[in-house]
Amino acid sequence: MVSKQYKEMLSGKSVIRQLSEFATKRGLEIGYENVFDYSLGNPSVPCPIEFTHTMMDLLKEKSSGELHGYSPSLGNPDFKEAVAKSLEKRFKIPYEAEHIFPATGAAGAIAHAVRAVTSPGDEFIIFAPFFPEYRPYLTLAGLNLKICPPDTSQFQIDFEAFETLLSPNVTAILLNSPNNPTGVIYSKETIERLATILREKSIEYGHSIYIISDEPYREIIFSNVENPCISKFYDNTLVCYSFSKSISLPGERIGYIAVNPSAEDAKILCPIFSQISRGIGHNCPPSIIQQAVAKVLDSTSDLAVYEKNMNLIYQTLIDLNFQVVKPHGTFYIFPKAMEENANSFCEKAKAYDLILVPGDSFGCPGYFRMAYCIETEKVERSLLALRKFVETEYPKDSII
Repeated sequence: MVSKQYKEMLSGKSVIRQLSEFATKRGLEIGYENVFDYSLGNPSVPCPIEFTHTMMDLLKEKSSGELHGYSPSLGNPDFKEAVAKSLEKRFKIPYEAEHIFPATGAAGAIAHAVRAVTSPGDEFIIFAPFFPEYRPYLTLAGLNLKICPPDTSQFQIDFEAFETLLSPNVTAILLNSPNNPTGVIYSKETIERLATILREKSIEYGHSIYIISDEPYREIIFSNVENPCISKFYDNTLVCYSFSKSISLPGERIGYIAVNPSAEDAKILCPIFSQISRGIGHNCPPSIIQQAVAKVLDSTSDLAVYEKNMNLIYQTLIDLNFQVVKPHGTFYIFPKAMEENANSFCEKAKAYDLILVPGDSFGCPGYFRMAYCIETEKVERSLLALRKFVETEYPKDSII
């Protein structure tokens, strides 16, 4: 018999994926270059040439077994060592290879981290707006999901709302900074206050509350913006990282969990992750990719285009009287729609071949997301369509 739970999920498919499919279909009709597709966060810049050369060298120099055989259940030792050294150098935290667990992207990392520090039935807090797939990641692990509503003024944490959600049943929280969908970074003051609250509540409840920090956009930071390292403020932190954005390798599904060396049970968490793999099938990433990334760990793609795109879009949104918080990083921006129903707003935008994602699935109705990881030339053309859309459909809201 087919699983009822997963069968029911068919009626709730990802809005982002549905819009991306619509954009692809529309592109077959008018040419994809004429569809202003802001739906999917798929990096638009190529991977570093060093990665390509490394892959070619590995294929020439190493045996088939070395490249394509199973890696150890705890991951490739060279990859783990390289990640630990890089993190120690960058953040002055004494990571060692034993604190690093390779994973199939950030999603695989979260799948392991969540299960390692919670049990089915525990309460788990996330902060709106959030990446929509957090819902299945957490609920299908048997957790009771609690959502902290957004502070839409600056998209920092609403601490008054957060503290009402805390209870002895909360065992972990999930942070995403820089954030998808807002592009906002949690400030040092926000992280310090959060860490203080969690330390106090851990003592009060008699058990630790872990932070799982989802950081795939850590390298996409805009000019003069500070990005605090959450692990430096709170010991019980598990960082989930992906090279999908920094090196533009989303299809390779390569990432890791970094266990704070000061965390409780830091020495056994990675072995626990390997046991979790046995139950969920998220085994180590491909051997060749671990080896290649280990050699180009501190390289990045040319990420500057994302800030250029952001500035173009942000200024146009401001000119058109949108309410929007300026992103600090990522390749997302999250304006307020020009009507209460963002789904209606985004549906109207389709007539102008603008593909925008309503904020409901991000836990923030009334807003919409634009993923501006597209060519700058296309961004510039899209802004003409955006102006026409706003001035035609919402003339009272236009300043022109």
